[in-house]
Amino acid sequence: MGLDILLGANNQAELDAGHYDPDDHQLSRNFCNFMCRRWAIEEEPELDQIGRLTGVDISPLYEMDNYTLPEDLSSMLEYADDDAERQEILARTQAASAAMAGNIDRVTATVEGLLTQLTTMEDLPSRLRPDPEDTLYATAYFANFSAARMNAYDNTFGQDLRNFRSFLEYAKGKGSETVFFVYG
Repeated sequence: MGLDILLGANNQAELDAGHYDPDDHQLSRNFCNFMCRRWAIEEEPELDQIGRLTGVDISPLYEMDNYTLPEDLSSMLEYADDDAERQEILARTQAASAAMAGNIDRVTATVEGLLTQLTTMEDLPSRLRPDPEDTLYATAYFANFSAARMNAYDNTFGQDLRNFRSFLEYAKGKGSETVFFVYG
């Protein structure tokens, strides 16, 4: 078992009611690990490096981590020590939600920018800071950007971005305004 990353939207019920197939928009566990690297390594995470190399603002992707699902908020409030802590949790989650409201166009521009810039970039793995532990399998994950898979089970970074773009197009077509990551 491992941690998965899913894409969600403010009108998820409408997306689920349509011809939505999550497999068409599936992000790999490598993408999940990639997004979590910001907190896991001391050096500049790969996403930050890619943003710097491509000149693409990657902050909309990081902001997608700030959404709190209602069930998660209920749990956070349940375990708060007192009313003051509950109020602080509510204020923090409301501020984060307000800051990312209507983000679908910003996220789409980021994903499109990465797809455009990385398609022309040769040998991305050699441009990234080497990780001696290589827990992300960077050489395989970032190599061959146009390939769908790096092995029988895992997407390449390019395929993850293409699946991400497919979700954004579908969500926008269904009237979504805000998109976010869901971990589970």
